[in-house]
Amino acid sequence: MKKIIAITFIISIGIFAQPKFSPISTMPGAFSRMGFGARGIGMGNAMSAVTEGNLVSYYNPALTVFQDNNSFQTSYTFLSLNRSLNFLSFTRRFDFHATDSSGNQYVRSSAGVSLGVINSGVSNIDGRDGQGNPTGNLSTSENQFFIALANRFSNKFSIGLSFKFYYYKLYEQISASGFGLDAGALYHLNDQWNISFMITDINSSYKWDSTPLYQENGTTTNDAFPLLKKVGVSYENKNLGLIASLEFESSTGLSNIVRAGVEYNIYEGLYLRGGIDQLNLSNSDYPASPSLGFSYYKTFGKIIVGVDYAFVVEQYSPSDEHVIGLNVNF
Repeated sequence: MKKIIAITFIISIGIFAQPKFSPISTMPGAFSRMGFGARGIGMGNAMSAVTEGNLVSYYNPALTVFQDNNSFQTSYTFLSLNRSLNFLSFTRRFDFHATDSSGNQYVRSSAGVSLGVINSGVSNIDGRDGQGNPTGNLSTSENQFFIALANRFSNKFSIGLSFKFYYYKLYEQISASGFGLDAGALYHLNDQWNISFMITDINSSYKWDSTPLYQENGTTTNDAFPLLKKVGVSYENKNLGLIASLEFESSTGLSNIVRAGVEYNIYEGLYLRGGIDQLNLSNSDYPASPSLGFSYYKTFGKIIVGVDYAFVVEQYSPSDEHVIGLNVNF
């Protein structure tokens, strides 16, 4: 009886000492859920309702109609364990004018386009054969290519769609690809408040085929991405130079995540940021990820050049995350 009690006690400790399992942690496309660029990551990725500054359709395709001029953004992320995460995007707005009965022109509607790529991978993987002999270093590459189109139907309401292509190079002849869709909407309540709605990765999945490597023993599988549903709200006070945002996301991976971020224009051209991401209401055992960041912009004629930086506490990693970005508005 004592042995049974002791064994039961040890097993109970092992079970309850572990964090609760989150299905979304093992679902494909994790790299595409880490955020986009130093600005968004620095604000906890709570960006689906923010309409000021340099924008990208990653957070909500409906945002592109609010972009001023042309925006080019690129970022590089320093990660531990030989991982990489890189971003590149271009966003532009198009205004359609009309003339009233007095001959005055006004903006009848606006359209926006955004295109870009997210690249992720792991390098310097130690390859071994069945006997444990070295076979050389291996690497993986995972990519998302996207193009988004949006239209602003009135001063209050805009919607957008983002078309995404995924490509995953895993090992030698083993790769996967797939298509997905994002849909977003934004409602402009007034000069200070916005509300956003977003559905991410509609029908996104990886289609694998291992027959090129294993011939008749190969198989074909389909790994579906989690479907994400988001609602966000943002507040802007131009007199204070302040933007605050809050977002809630639920997924088919049984996660319910809260994000929040703030940006403060402390000095001309200098912006400070802070945020919190991955606050999972369905799993309190996993800590959230706080972030800090800043941007500095300098004007050269009609061109505005900015440098972005974000620091993120990456849980369960030997070192934290650093994101450095460059953006050009022209």
